[in-house]
Amino acid sequence: MNPCWPRGKILATYYQNMGLIYAVKQPPKATSWPFFIMLVVLENLVLWLEKKPILRLNDSITSLSHGLLVDLSKLLYRGTETAAYVWIYENYRLAELPWDSVTTWYLTALGVDFCYYWVHRACHEVHILWAQHQVHHSSEDYNLTIGLRQSVLQGWCGFIFYLPLALCVPPPIFFIHQQFNVLYQFWLHTETVRSLGPLEWVLSTPRHHRVHHGSTLKCLDKNYGGTLIIWDRLFGTFAEEPKEEIIYGLVMNQPSFNPLYLQVFYNMNVINKFGKMEGWANKLSAVFKGPSWLPGRPWTGAEEDKIDVKSRKKFDVELPTWCNVYIALHFIAVVFGFQDLAQRYLSMDPLSAVMFVVYVLASVTMIGFLLENRQNAFILELVRCSLIAWLIHSGVLSVELPYLKWFFVISMIFWLCHAVRICQFQQTVAKVSTKVPSS
Repeated sequence: MNPCWPRGKILATYYQNMGLIYAVKQPPKATSWPFFIMLVVLENLVLWLEKKPILRLNDSITSLSHGLLVDLSKLLYRGTETAAYVWIYENYRLAELPWDSVTTWYLTALGVDFCYYWVHRACHEVHILWAQHQVHHSSEDYNLTIGLRQSVLQGWCGFIFYLPLALCVPPPIFFIHQQFNVLYQFWLHTETVRSLGPLEWVLSTPRHHRVHHGSTLKCLDKNYGGTLIIWDRLFGTFAEEPKEEIIYGLVMNQPSFNPLYLQVFYNMNVINKFGKMEGWANKLSAVFKGPSWLPGRPWTGAEEDKIDVKSRKKFDVELPTWCNVYIALHFIAVVFGFQDLAQRYLSMDPLSAVMFVVYVLASVTMIGFLLENRQNAFILELVRCSLIAWLIHSGVLSVELPYLKWFFVISMIFWLCHAVRICQFQQTVAKVSTKVPSS
């Protein structure tokens, strides 16, 4: 036993302070958002200088909205993962690696990345897990914002793959390395870095990960590595970047900028496939084998049954400049609102916390509607702005951002004027259409 580690109740309290409270109050990306945004800006500056297409506002805001949803969910359940790991370590560990040993830190780094490889591979080769992970592949672009386009539900099953490490790795060391592993993967989602030379024999790099996000047959189910690419080389899932241009996105892409819809829509594919199969063996295989599996075929499906994407026109909706500016401003307001929630979550009363969650969910969904230019979306946006302004004014939605209420009041007035203008236009059109021409 290492004398530096307190035991029993003291140890439980220590881990609670180190892990549980921190994980609930501060999701990993909650305090990293400013740095992520700075890197996204830098990436686009490089693309602009190289005279290459910069990010599309609609797709990028959708990706960032997914990141907000994931961080929001971690406010609710992240403590469960931490508690499970600590409980196993406290009651069932087989060895106690010294926390102050360099060997422990190296072994933990390898162990976390090895577990991530199998988490990631399972999310591609188990249909019900792919139904969650597909969110990360749903963008037809490839830039740093994709690193934040993650699944809300994947974490519930993904953390199970890490629990064997609790048999010997102290919780604080595991949590640190897990976050290092996640943060490292953010920069892999870029086309501005072409190659890192000899380092690519060992490290996972943007060049490797671009292959992973491709939807052509050459790219499917390849390069799962998080920090290291050696696992793919060892287990036969490695592929070099093809010479031809990579087509990003899902094999059967779903055109939408609504993050809530993109989070859950694929689950219906699993349910429908389950329902079409005959016999329980095939029904269960439809859920737990690969997305391309068919009766009598290998676990991940036969190559001849898979769709080979040859070309694709990206889903895009052109909006007026004023609308894009409005959407960008409101998304920034959502980010500031979430930061406020993350900082004060534990000290807020339950009603205020719930209202904050509803505010974020409603806002990113409504932004998705506006990005898709849905009919009468402005009416729903008028209702959203009015309700939020009233909730802040009445104190139900407790915020420490003094100007947020007036921001929504101004937005409400703007949409009221917009609605009046549309009504006047419709009345003019109606009068013209009913006017009888003189003979």
